[in-house]
Amino acid sequence: MSSSKRKRYKFPKTTVERLSYYFRALEEMAKRGIDTISSEALGNKLNIKSSQIRKDLSYFGYFGKRGMGYDVRYLLKELRYILGLDREWPVIVVGAGHLGLAISRYPGFDMRGFSIKAIFDMDTEKVGTDIDGIPIKHVDEMEHFIRENEIEMAIIAVPAEHAQNVADTLAAEGIKAILNFAPVTLKAEDDIRILSVDLTTKLEALAYYMSFNKDKLWKIIN
Repeated sequence: MSSSKRKRYKFPKTTVERLSYYFRALEEMAKRGIDTISSEALGNKLNIKSSQIRKDLSYFGYFGKRGMGYDVRYLLKELRYILGLDREWPVIVVGAGHLGLAISRYPGFDMRGFSIKAIFDMDTEKVGTDIDGIPIKHVDEMEHFIRENEIEMAIIAVPAEHAQNVADTLAAEGIKAILNFAPVTLKAEDDIRILSVDLTTKLEALAYYMSFNKDKLWKIIN
């Protein structure tokens, strides 16, 4: 499907997350030399209903043929375009603590086209050093760096009490997408996308599952 014929549709944000799962699964299949796959087979692999897969993909076009399934490489190419993985995204990280440095070192970012250009912090002992070739700069340099390098995406890895101020600063400097690892809900204008990853909340959910027993009154509905 040519980009000139694409239309914009509204769909649940969970659809985007599932598209990422489909993309990864298809990448693996392509490496194994698999040419076609049905929605049922893909669903069994990912533990997602085949009807859900067909519905998710239908928001963006028609990619399969009845009775033949999906062409793996073609669908992979289309999902790469849909997810915006057909280009490089320069990213900055704010926070050079243990979490910020670990995030910056994650090799999966480069594989998906996310290039960490710099890490920003206030710690003068860290500023001027680098991590695996990624420079650590003072936050006072952030505004110039964002504009000079046309950065639109940032990762926040600072303590909760500083996260909102950082988000406000990033928004004022032209950042349009933020991945937030601080355990706090951030507020921003409608044109700025914020996704939060609260690791403690995930562990608390696991603790609930682990402690679940017959005496508890609540039932988990998948």
